[in-house]
Amino acid sequence: MRRNGRDSLFALLSRDWSGVPVAALMVGAGGGLVGAGAPWAVALGVLVTAAGVLLGAGALRHLVLVAREARVNPPPGRLVDVGGHRMHVLGEGDARGGPTVVWMPGGHAPGEEFRDLHRMLSARTRSVLVDRPGTGWSDVGPFPRTTAVEAEELSAALEAAGERPPFVFVGHSFGGLLVANVARRRPDLVAGLVLLDPTPPEVIAFAPRNRQLPGMRRGFLLTAVRQLFGAHSGRGGRTGYLCAAASAFEELTPSGLAEVGWETVVYDGDLGDLPLVLVIPRDLIGGEAVLAGARDAAEAERISRFYLRARVRYLAASTASRLVHAPEGTGHDFPHEAPGFVVGVVGDLVRELRVITP
Repeated sequence: MRRNGRDSLFALLSRDWSGVPVAALMVGAGGGLVGAGAPWAVALGVLVTAAGVLLGAGALRHLVLVAREARVNPPPGRLVDVGGHRMHVLGEGDARGGPTVVWMPGGHAPGEEFRDLHRMLSARTRSVLVDRPGTGWSDVGPFPRTTAVEAEELSAALEAAGERPPFVFVGHSFGGLLVANVARRRPDLVAGLVLLDPTPPEVIAFAPRNRQLPGMRRGFLLTAVRQLFGAHSGRGGRTGYLCAAASAFEELTPSGLAEVGWETVVYDGDLGDLPLVLVIPRDLIGGEAVLAGARDAAEAERISRFYLRARVRYLAASTASRLVHAPEGTGHDFPHEAPGFVVGVVGDLVRELRVITP
């Protein structure tokens, strides 16, 4: 019931027009209070009406900004139907007889996050960016947003866009968990997998309590409410992205993962002999915050060991996996810190598979 309530809230806030009826209801409620005639009701009614008018003006401003942003930045790729909502797919380059590469950034980010990597690789082979629902030019889609649902949607979007398998899926962080799910569900589509420091389920389930993620979810929702009523910090962003991300991150908690674990976790051996390249940093550069809550040096050492060993767990998912370390001095964000290195790793796997793929 609690999850259903949150999903209903996400669905409401994700509609860019929803601020208008909320404001109208406030104006109507304020008018009703004024009509009651009692001095206290009139005073309260005036305040509620004024607040409703201000919120209504902000809601209209939000719609204008969103429309302006859509007009200035039309989708560069194709919008395809996926079960009643649209997803944006941008494919460029020539596969040259080999597999097509599909990129998936971390977090709940749009494909545009990996535009530089895509541009570099599309000069060598077919490269595809896909906006997860609610991001980029894709519609929000139904709630809840889960890895299991989005794995199915990703496969359907590629098919609807006319992209032809086999694919090499490349996923970073939370995107790595997503593409590993695609590989488990649709092995017929997948020639290989490159996981860029993917989210290890063990870290979600068993790591020391992480206060960052709950704070991020609350931040997404608060920002969505502010934007819905016109308080934009920059360009006219849609509230759908914020709500979709908040919903997707619900499973990145011990209780959330327990609820969806069987559908979401990729277990040892699940990927058979699929070629899998796991790329991880050598240490915890960029992730020092996970050590901040340690009580002493011994616990800090234990936490560090836990994170470093959890990172390699994906190797057990396939009998044809191999480990590659990111360049010295880079951390979890190495796809942006060393894009040429990442494109090189992906390109090497594509060349290998081009030789053996009929």
